[in-house]
Amino acid sequence: MKRTVPALLPAILFLLLTACMHQETVTPVAADAPVPGEQPAAAHIGQESRQRADAMKVRDELASRKSGRVAGAMLMAAPASVATSDYAVPAESREKYQNISDNPVRLTTEDSVSTFSLDVDTGSYSNVRRFLNQGQLPPADAVRVEELVNYFPYDYPDSLPGHPFALSTEIAPAPWNSAHYLLRIGVKTVEKNVAAMPPANLVFLVDVSGSMNSPDKLPLVQSTLQLLTAQLRPQDRVAMVVYAGRTAVELESTPGNQKEKIRAAIARLQAGGSTAGESAIRLAYAQARAGYIRGGINRILLATDGDFNVGISDIEQIKDMVKRERESGISLTTLGFGQGNYQEALMEQIADAGNGNYSYIDSLSEARKVLVEELSSTFNTVAKDVKIQMEFNPKQVAEWRLVGYENRVLREEDFRNDKVDAGDVGAGKSVTALYEITPVGAATLHASRRYSGKPEGQELGFLRIRYKQPDASTSVELARAVLHPGNAALAHEPSADFRFTAAVAGFGQLLRQSPYTGTFGYQDVKTLAEKSIGSDKNGYRREFITLVGLAKSLTPAKPLNDVRTQDGHAADAGRE
Repeated sequence: MKRTVPALLPAILFLLLTACMHQETVTPVAADAPVPGEQPAAAHIGQESRQRADAMKVRDELASRKSGRVAGAMLMAAPASVATSDYAVPAESREKYQNISDNPVRLTTEDSVSTFSLDVDTGSYSNVRRFLNQGQLPPADAVRVEELVNYFPYDYPDSLPGHPFALSTEIAPAPWNSAHYLLRIGVKTVEKNVAAMPPANLVFLVDVSGSMNSPDKLPLVQSTLQLLTAQLRPQDRVAMVVYAGRTAVELESTPGNQKEKIRAAIARLQAGGSTAGESAIRLAYAQARAGYIRGGINRILLATDGDFNVGISDIEQIKDMVKRERESGISLTTLGFGQGNYQEALMEQIADAGNGNYSYIDSLSEARKVLVEELSSTFNTVAKDVKIQMEFNPKQVAEWRLVGYENRVLREEDFRNDKVDAGDVGAGKSVTALYEITPVGAATLHASRRYSGKPEGQELGFLRIRYKQPDASTSVELARAVLHPGNAALAHEPSADFRFTAAVAGFGQLLRQSPYTGTFGYQDVKTLAEKSIGSDKNGYRREFITLVGLAKSLTPAKPLNDVRTQDGHAADAGRE
């Protein structure tokens, strides 16, 4: 007779327990009918173990189909004691993301200047990866194209003499619309190894509330902090504040060479209680001020799922508090963990307000990338309040669109206002921005104007960048013209980095269901990325190609008459 999984499990567990305690002959009894015959206990244990394994496999497959599971890398991230725990996403997700609308297409004769704050966060990429590895397409608002693009390192030129970074530009036809150009702006900061970093005063601010009681949360936080502890130097210091229903200093400021003491404090952490976020952040800043190192790195690392439910819970109130505290020279970096109740809007925005960076840790491999391989760029700021301004020439550019950076756009007058906060960039970091450009003469979304300006010149535009040295209050400005490369140059294949950047940007726009990609689809992304892998020493680009394949398989094919090009006309093919 057929037996169901729920009927088998109680009998299986009973048999195993009885066999271990009494070592007697056992006759298994199913819930729905007796099983005739009697065998030695050892034989039954082996048989029941196989049945239990089969039952667990069926259960896991059913759970996986219902809600998806985390990638195998995450299982490796958890301690052995929890490695087999279930990572299924709750049926009713309470995850929150900031609403984002794609940047519009601008008519150059009316609006020729684009200004925005440079962004170095990468959390959106690893969060998108988590969704895809679980067999789900991410919510559109979880996809920030610039964070996908900037997850990858690029081979930009070294820094300019007298400045902590270099500027580079490249132009080629846009892969999703060959009549348009794609302008890539690259910024690469000077390399500084960890040994050359200033001494660090760090405060680990760890959420130990009940919502963190999951293998992909507090245990992964502990493994992440243990990785960072291994990188500490004798001149560094670490304190740790924990919070749940109450807040407490779990570890007073401790020199970095007392690693066993730091590791023991991390290992003691246990989850339980509600989440008192406001008081915890205040206590962490107090600890950071107490251990302040003049001329050093003074930073709080907030590790949480962002689910604050005691005290202040409004994002704007928390951001205002963090903005006030950053004036003291203490920055705040956020490390996001978990799923189901993840509050990404809070994590990303308070890191921006705190002059820090935001990362989402979905595995121990990602923790190693952020806090070991990229430790210097994560902590060691070499340029702060970095702003970019691009002015387009109406003689050459009919329309333009900034790809991504939707929540980083600034007003034109903010560019030279040194009181307006902008992004900070760490050592060795490469940062990329992309514009889609409609050249004069190509079809546009705007109707032509009778009385438009007629400026002369072969410049596509003029690029400016302003930044402050880490210890300065006045900005320095760099500027350069961006010239039209000429039709002959545009006919040549662009660099591998350019092609890969374009592939990632196209991927992000497809995930966001952008109206600007026409018939460009996931297969086009995959083909473009496969031709642009380059050296890829860490395998990030190959992993990206795998994610593209997952997204393609999870996206339903659209009827041909549902697909629209940028000008609104029906396309000839689906976007699969």
